[in-house]
Order: sequence, then C-alpha cells, then structure tokens
Amino acid sequence: MAAPGARSCSLSGLLPAQTSLEYALLDAVTQEEKDRLVYQYLQKVDGWQQDLSVPEFPEGLEWLNTEESISVYKDLCGKVVILDFFTYCCINCIHVLPDLHALEHTYSDKDGLLIVGVHSAKFPNEKVVDNIKSAVLRYNITHPVVNDADASLWQELEVSCWPTLIILGPRGNMLFSLIGEGHKDKLFLYTSIALKYYKDRGQIRDNKIGIKLYKDSLPPSPLLFPGKVTVDHVSNRLVIADTGHHRILVVWKNGQIQYSIGGPNPGRKDGVFSESTFNSPQGVAIMNNIIYVADTENHLIRKIDLEAEMVSTVAGIGIQGTDKEGGAQGEEQPISSPWDVVSGKSGPEIQTDDILWIAMAGTHQIWALLLDSGRLPKKNELKKGTCLRFAGSGNEENRNNAYPHKAGFAQPSGLSLASEDPWNCLFIVDSESSTVRTVSLKDGAVKHLAGGERDPMNLFAFGDVDGVGINAKLQHPLGVTWDKKRNLLYVADSYNHKIKVVDPKTKNCTTLAGTGDASNVLGSSFTESTFNEPGGLCIGENSQLLYVADTNNHQIKVMDLETKTVSVLPVFRADSAVVDGPFSVEKQKTLPKLPKSAPSIRLSPVAASPGQTLEFKLKLDLPSGTKLTEGAPSCWFLSAEGNEWLLRGQIPSGEIESISNQPTISLQIPGDCLSLEAILSISVFLYYCSTDSSACMMKGILFTQPLQITDTQQGCTAPVELKYVF
Repeated sequence: MAAPGARSCSLSGLLPAQTSLEYALLDAVTQEEKDRLVYQYLQKVDGWQQDLSVPEFPEGLEWLNTEESISVYKDLCGKVVILDFFTYCCINCIHVLPDLHALEHTYSDKDGLLIVGVHSAKFPNEKVVDNIKSAVLRYNITHPVVNDADASLWQELEVSCWPTLIILGPRGNMLFSLIGEGHKDKLFLYTSIALKYYKDRGQIRDNKIGIKLYKDSLPPSPLLFPGKVTVDHVSNRLVIADTGHHRILVVWKNGQIQYSIGGPNPGRKDGVFSESTFNSPQGVAIMNNIIYVADTENHLIRKIDLEAEMVSTVAGIGIQGTDKEGGAQGEEQPISSPWDVVSGKSGPEIQTDDILWIAMAGTHQIWALLLDSGRLPKKNELKKGTCLRFAGSGNEENRNNAYPHKAGFAQPSGLSLASEDPWNCLFIVDSESSTVRTVSLKDGAVKHLAGGERDPMNLFAFGDVDGVGINAKLQHPLGVTWDKKRNLLYVADSYNHKIKVVDPKTKNCTTLAGTGDASNVLGSSFTESTFNEPGGLCIGENSQLLYVADTNNHQIKVMDLETKTVSVLPVFRADSAVVDGPFSVEKQKTLPKLPKSAPSIRLSPVAASPGQTLEFKLKLDLPSGTKLTEGAPSCWFLSAEGNEWLLRGQIPSGEIESISNQPTISLQIPGDCLSLEAILSISVFLYYCSTDSSACMMKGILFTQPLQITDTQQGCTAPVELKYVF
C-alpha cells in the first residue's frame, strides 16, 4: 500500500531525471560540484507534485534479523532506506555486499539510514527461508532481510536485474536506482547527500529499528559453511575450506586437525600461520606440501607452504578486478571472486604440476596461473607467475564454442581435471546455467555435458531430472570431482541437495545420493541420506570414499562408494576439545545423533533396587584389519528419555580408548525413584580405520536396557555384557 496522496510507480519513473543527473556528473570535476548536482536533483525530485512511492511490504512475509516485520510507512518513516533486491546465489549480488557493509559502518539507523535486503529468488531452492537464513549467516548480513518469495515487490517496481538498489527518502519516496554491481562511489554519494538534504529539512528521525541478528541465536560449531574439500593423495590428509570461519584446515583422515590457518574473522594478511587471514575461502588444491587457495572475497589466490608454515599471495591485488584478459604477473593481476582451483600439467612431458586452473566466478571465465614457465593450448611460451584468461568471453552465458575465448560461462564454481586420454579436459560445473561443461586441454574447445538447454542466453533451464545430456536438469551445482578408476564424474547438485553422477561417455546423469530434502539424515543407504546445499567434493582412498562438503549442515560427509553408506567426519583437535567458540563443558560433551543405520539392541529386563549399582561391560568387535582411530573421540553416553531422574548424579559419558580394554559403565539407581519402570539407553560411537589408515569410518550402536525397580534387595549382580560385532 502506498502512502496517502502518493502515486505507486515503477523504476521507469525515475529514469529521465536520474539519467540527466548522471550525464551532468560525468562533466563534474570536483567533489563539491558532484555534491551540488545531487543536492539540486533532490530538490527537483522532492518538489514533484506527487511522490514516486514504493509499495508497502506485503503482509505475511518472513523477516530475518528483525524483532518483527517492518512497515515502509510506519517503521521506516523518517529514514533514508536502501532496498537491496538480491538473490543469494548471484555473484554480482555478493559483490555488492561489501559496499553495503562499508555504508553501514559509515551511517547507522541513528544517522537516519537503514538497509533492507529484499530477497527475490531465482531458483526455487532460494525461496525457502531456512536457506536464506544460511546465506544471511554465510555472508554476514546484519541488516533486515525480507523473503519476497513471490517477487511481488520486484514485479510491482518492474525490477529487471540482480542486484538492484533503490534509495528511498523518508516518506517512502523513490529517489535513485542503481542496477548491477560496481557503483560504490555513486551509492555513497547519493546516500550521503540524501541524508544531508532531508536532515536540513528536519525530516530525518533517529529512532532505532528492532534488530535481532539471526547469527546470535546459533551455537558455535567445529565447521561453519565449509565450501570445498580436497584430498592430499601423498599423505593421509584432507584440506578443508572452512569458509564461514575464514580459515583453512588441514586434517588427518580421522578428522584430527594438523593445521588451522586463518580465522575466525575475515582479513587479508600474509605471513606466518598464526597471523595470516582469509576472507570466505573456497577452492583448495594441494601438491607437494603446498596448498593453493581461492580466497574468494579477497579476490586473491593464496599459497600455503606447510613446511615453512607461511602464507603468501600469488595472484590478485585484494580488490575486485574487471579485467577479462589478464596476462600480468599474478601478484599484479586483478582478479574477481575465484571460486575453485585445481592443479595440472601443461603437457604430457611435464613431470610436476605447472598450471593452476581457476574458476573465476566473478568474470564468468576459466583462468590459469603459471606455476612454472610453460604454455597453454594455442599460446606462446609464458613466464612463471603469469595469470591470464584461458576460456570464456566474460559474458554471462551458457555458450559452447570451439574457440575458448568465444565461449560463455555463468558463474563457474567447481573444477576437476581428467588429464588422461581420451578425456584430456577440465570438467566444470557452471552454477548459474545449471550445467556441467568440459574444456579441452588440447585446443580449449568448450563443450556441453549435462543440464541447461541449447539457448545460450537462457540461464533458467534448471530442475531436478535424471537424464542424458540436455534432458538432464540440475539446480545451481557447485562442486565436481573425477573418478579416474570408474571413469565417472560426481557432481554436487547444490540446490537440489543431491550428489549426482555423470558418465561423460554417454552423458547420462543420475542421482547417486540425497532425497532432495534439505536436511541432515544419515540413512542406511545413499538414497535415504540427505544433504543441505553441498558445495564441494573430492575422491580418495583409491576411489572408495567420496568426501562431501555438506555446506549448510556444517559437516564433511564421507560416502563409501563400495558399501553405499554415509558417515560424518569428526573434526577435532588432538586433545579432543571442540574447535571453535566458548563452549561450556556441557556443550563440549554434546555428541552427534546416531546414524539412522545404527543397529539397536534391546536387552532383557533387569530388576534393580534403589541404591544398587549396575555395571555394563562393553564387548564390541571391529572388522578384521581395522583399529580404533587414534585421537578420535570414540565414546559412550547414557540417556533416559522421560526418566531423566535416573541419571541424576551419574557420569553420563566416557571415552573408549582401546578395543582390547573396553570400559565398564556404572549406574547407581537413585535412592528416590520416581517410577517403577524405566529404560536406560546406552549409545556408543566408534571411530576406526583400516590398519594402514587408508580409510576411516564411524559406526554407532544403541543398547536399550529396561529396568524394573523393586524394594527387594538384589545383592551383587554380574555385569551386563554389551556385545556386538561390526
């Protein structure tokens, strides 16, 4: 609903006046001239007979970061308001967020400014408020956000592009619009002069808006939105981009942390591990104790030397670049939102990887960084350190072409390399076109593999359909990895919450794991297990295990491709302490739920009297050729749902340090029993590896012990044996 006496109009009503202003600003030399021109423009627009009014927010919309819903003509009266029309998958929208953060640090609601994010989804998955909550946390959005799932405001105002910023005056009157990214100077100019103009007229109010940040309601966790994961095939390690904690973790395959580099806050600093910082890192590649990192929101490629324990910058200048050609030395070459990296060789005669391939999401291209002097397909000899475009015109398209520079990508977000014949290509998941593509390493030709459609300009051909080639449909895939043993490609179909598998020979794309529900279930099979926007994956253990960065579940999941089971990789320090945050002692002992596939054994009822001590002896057998994982928190814990009085004063949990000397669990029946019957649950987690530590697993089991409380003294009873063979 518009304000009384106002006309509700689209953005087109601003176009003539704002276009004249922007032409005049091109001729302005000094800041004083620019300020005066904007001030005069506001006098003109403010003097119109009727305001160009923004519609009221529709009733019933879901709001984030606020105590309650917000009204344009009640709560925002007396404020200069910036409406940010965005969708959280869009790289251009992500690029605008630092500008909005900077503006919020300059002006507060007390100064008269408020920013409101109007989330207008592109993909169906983005309409779900829980997914928007994750994005709000992931991108550290601290202003109010409304989920306009049906895009009603978008349509009423005739918005046509993500992102679009609309600046409102204190009456809900539209003043300016900024379409696309890269308008920081105009954003600050228009906002500052609007605040001054209306403050001069006494129309700015300094009342505070009730902000309640979603992030303040969340408990800390070992991982926060992990974006990517990769295997070190030389040693027994994984590298995890712990994106939400702005750091890189190097962990043993039992989950024990060897190195934690960066975090917990964003930054941009090279140096020793203890001082180095990152900003929402994504892709990681490891070779010879060197890790390369796509430091996405710093617009950098970083190098981590594990032997020297030093971090350095090898590409980018720390500012978002617009260059779509490149060719300068890496540390002098501006780049834009690198999302993934993978290393490879420039030719069959080369012994060590000498090229770092980069999914440059910000410019919709594939780039290369020369780790040694060499040549790319159809290129002359290039010096070590050169950073340049390999494929993609820079236009946001789904265009395949035999000439790599004429092809078009749309936010490429995942890379994997198949250097062997007959493939000899890069596999690419192109998130905004919802396709899987290939780039030939022989001639750079870009070809289609699965998803999307034939029209290169249609970036809305998404869905969740198994099929062949163009008949298959994906939704914003972010991760990809090549299984050299099986000649198969695994894809993190992120917004469908699934892991899919593509046969590049037949182009057949099918669902491997996930139900399509965004949840966190460890089922008894792949198809019963669930994920939540998985963003990255990698393959290890001679193609037995698939590691998945299950981003919105804040976990690394481990898929055993032979047994078809899914487990969670525990992430912990050597002292078994939690990784992050000031957990209380009680929270430190909080354990994950048992997998759905965990066996449940109901024991024979036991009679017990008040004050009596019962003993339970663990007698569990691991599979042959395995051992308990050193340092991993194998443990037991007690619960008694509905009869919590039973555990009062007890030791509710403990560790299992040796399979040959398993603990005895004691329970003393309380003197004041509140019920004559109760059920005690004993849950056990075992983390174990093959003897050579090449594969690690987590198994769980639940024992339920019915208890019958009696006044008759039972005397000394033998321990109850908890037996099971895994």
